[in-house]
Amino acid sequence: MWCLMLPSWSTTWRSWSSESCRASSSPRLLARLYRARIADITSGCKPLSKTLDTTACCLPMNFRSTLTVHERRARARKNGRPAAVWYYNHLAGVMNIVMITEDPEAVAQFSSLTSGVYVISVQDYLQSFWSDLQAAHELFSSISQAQQETEGDDGEKEFPEHLPAEVLEAGIKSERYIQGTLNVNKHRAQNEAFVRPKNFSTKSTDLTWDVLVYGRKNRNRAVHGDEVVVELLPKNEWRGRDTALTDGDEKTGEDNESTPLPTGRIVGILQRNWRDYVVTFPTRDGIQSQSRNSQRILTIPWDQRIPKIRISTQQAEALQDHRVVVRIDSWESTSFYPNGHSVRVLGRAGELETEVQTILLENCILILPFSDAQLREMPVNSLEKPWTVDPSEVAERRDLRDSRLVFSIDPRGCEDVDDTLSVHKLPNRRLELGVHIADVTHFVKEGSLTDLEARSRATTYYLADRRYDMLPAILSADLCSLLGGADRYAMSVLWELDAESLEVQEVWYGRTLIRSSYQLHYELAQALLNGEQVEVAELANLGPQEKGSKLAQLTEALEMLTHVARHLRAKRDRGGALELEGVEVGAQLDEERNITALVPRQPLEVHETVAECMIYANHWVARKIQEAFPNQALLRCHPPPQQELFNQLVDTAKAKGFTIDTRSNKALAASLDRAVDPQDPLVNRLFRMMATTAMSQALYFSTGAHPQDQYYHYGLALDRYTHFTSPIRRYADIVVHRLLTAALHMQRGVVSGKAPASNKEVEEMAHHVNSKNRAAQAAQMRSTALFQCLFFRERDPQTDPCCVADAVVYSIRDNGVLVFIPEYGVRGPVYLKNKEGLVVVAGQDGSCDWQGGTVRKYPDRITTTSSCGTSTFKLFDHITVRISVHSSTCHADRLNLEVISNKPHHSAKSQQPSPQGRSQLVKEVVRQNEEALAQEKTARRPKLSKEEREFRQSKTPSLYSILEEIRELALMDLERASRLPATTALKRCSPALPPSRHL
Repeated sequence: MWCLMLPSWSTTWRSWSSESCRASSSPRLLARLYRARIADITSGCKPLSKTLDTTACCLPMNFRSTLTVHERRARARKNGRPAAVWYYNHLAGVMNIVMITEDPEAVAQFSSLTSGVYVISVQDYLQSFWSDLQAAHELFSSISQAQQETEGDDGEKEFPEHLPAEVLEAGIKSERYIQGTLNVNKHRAQNEAFVRPKNFSTKSTDLTWDVLVYGRKNRNRAVHGDEVVVELLPKNEWRGRDTALTDGDEKTGEDNESTPLPTGRIVGILQRNWRDYVVTFPTRDGIQSQSRNSQRILTIPWDQRIPKIRISTQQAEALQDHRVVVRIDSWESTSFYPNGHSVRVLGRAGELETEVQTILLENCILILPFSDAQLREMPVNSLEKPWTVDPSEVAERRDLRDSRLVFSIDPRGCEDVDDTLSVHKLPNRRLELGVHIADVTHFVKEGSLTDLEARSRATTYYLADRRYDMLPAILSADLCSLLGGADRYAMSVLWELDAESLEVQEVWYGRTLIRSSYQLHYELAQALLNGEQVEVAELANLGPQEKGSKLAQLTEALEMLTHVARHLRAKRDRGGALELEGVEVGAQLDEERNITALVPRQPLEVHETVAECMIYANHWVARKIQEAFPNQALLRCHPPPQQELFNQLVDTAKAKGFTIDTRSNKALAASLDRAVDPQDPLVNRLFRMMATTAMSQALYFSTGAHPQDQYYHYGLALDRYTHFTSPIRRYADIVVHRLLTAALHMQRGVVSGKAPASNKEVEEMAHHVNSKNRAAQAAQMRSTALFQCLFFRERDPQTDPCCVADAVVYSIRDNGVLVFIPEYGVRGPVYLKNKEGLVVVAGQDGSCDWQGGTVRKYPDRITTTSSCGTSTFKLFDHITVRISVHSSTCHADRLNLEVISNKPHHSAKSQQPSPQGRSQLVKEVVRQNEEALAQEKTARRPKLSKEEREFRQSKTPSLYSILEEIRELALMDLERASRLPATTALKRCSPALPPSRHL
């Protein structure tokens, strides 16, 4: 067997480990850092990563940063080889030691001095043991070249050096410096970034909000997401935020700033949060105009908050207009841009699959197929071997199959049915309300491979045209899904309510066995409540009398459920619950899962009914697990929002004649209820959208990590809350199910009162799930925006009626307005003054034109003045806009809104998306992608090499499946596969090396 030693002084790898070597002396930690660089399965280096995972260790060398490369190598030669010899002797010759280095003198001096200890270079190691692993060779070449060119940069300093760690630590403790995370403004990425103080109990009343970091120089090489240390500038250098509209080009010539904010400069970086970035290569002209060395290219990140990244490549022209994944290696003070290396090619920019993969990667979402080992843990349910209920489970569970009318209400076409409901009258003048949730933990045992994968994913990722499940399909769409007519395991909460007051008399928690009688969708349930004549699939084959009886029973249950939900909602309303509004655009799919439309979700009362029952169950389960485990329960809190974020809502409402009180959730809710314009229902909807935007984010937490007064959920007005009702798509709910099961066992004396996890473990889990949830939400929003652009991209905005829509003004800016388009659920800017200084002027018929003139902003309106007169655009005015797409090779496409009339759109009726628009969206999106794929196959010849084409993400075959197939073949005869390469390969490096196995 062989043990690999990866000295951290290796030239090529030094940029990977220099910071970590100073922070830790753990060889195991450093080995993980090396492995992390090549462990990305989609990079093609999985076999090499597995080898390092089992055979490699690192030797940390804590060198001062003042040492030259030659001094570091000399010291490493002095210390590195003795360590390798010590390892060999310590292992009593059981393992041969291979020390990898990039120091040619070390290779020449030590390559064959000691039997059993071999010193080779990284390149020789790859060529000897991994000659066929082209991806690893390309990755090494890219990193090596980038590192060599970085070391050759001896120019003048572009940025000041960061302060030493001990100075930063002392400054933070004394509150001279401020610690926080850098957040770059995506609309003004060149100049505006903010740092929110972390654990800063300032004595100054000036620092009540974020610190502005203005300009690239003051940002001092920090990248969006880095943990940084900021020093405040003198007050006479403080600046305000730019209040003018911008499309990303910050050279607007405008000088419109808000009240000056605390402004600072970054003096140190505590932690780099670099990740994989998607970039685009510049055009051929851009490449030729760059550095004298045409192989060093400034690539443009897809995320506008990230600076350009310089990489070294010989295929810059071939990769034009492609999305490429890169990693940052270093950012020296002598360079205006960071240096990095390419990892893989995603595909051609603009293609649907490339753009979807870009969205996932930019949000750190890596979803791979479930492994064979994970799938082997799954139960079987097939025609030959159908799944059946276990008799032992029937004995242990409360059987509700024949005693309760259970039904589900979900979106049309839903496959992962997490929850069902029941309600019926009891003989003792009581009602029983039941919420029954899929018992996922019965199938997913804690610590199993499926459990570990679900924990890693943390949630199901929903995009506009697809979803990536947290659990394998056999569970999410079958055995855990509470489908109609099927026996299923459930976790239930049953309340006995007083029939008059609807107050809780008793509550029961436990595992049950249910059979859902009806699988309803929202529109069908609402139609039944409205008394409409609709067809229920489960009753289609019954006779008229039986059908009528069962339909009446179902309708009565829906009416009782609605009555109970109204009571529950009213009770929360009295406590201050908020009814907020978001722009939720859904993708309608046909039976073949092709997208049929992108339309805003239309609210129905049955939505509120189901939601209220789920909220009720979550609240009562939160009470149960918190009382059982006061310091280890996973709850969900919603902190009160910062009052400053309500400024736009308050000012906008004031301009319309309404007063919004934001001192508490109850006051805010009452104010929003009163802010109604009888002539325009969109006014109140916009107010609620602004309130939603001002809200802080709800977060999971461990009860032992926070005081009880921080458990409160501001939006729902509940003292305790958690997530229990969606374990198929949320890992947090699985954790809560296990906590509830442990609490019930403890209550019955089955087990001791020990919690399933410690406070620290629960808190770490909460942080992980919170992070994944943010990524899922961001990816979903980006995906929706992508498909909105797909709908409009090839339409002619001058002639296509779908490109003209009614819009409502909801915010006034210095050079334009922000509008909301109800028909498509779109919000965006409308410019009234362009970069050339022309302004929009409306004629007598309302039509708008660009002319020379001026613009003036007021609290409730904006006016444009030219030689033809003055035009006014007020808050909540309905105007007509033309929608087009601003295409970008380097960044995501975005919608462009242009005012064409200051009057409402003539066909704007009830703000409902027309069926015609929906069908057109289907044809357009499908046609565009089919034509693009056909043209790709017949007309365009790829410029990339075979290996690079394999790195693209496509539907079939995937790179992952190819690598898995190779791995399976390699493992068929491990002895024969490993002996020959090890023997022949190392003979080229060291003739004295004996034949041996390389694992």
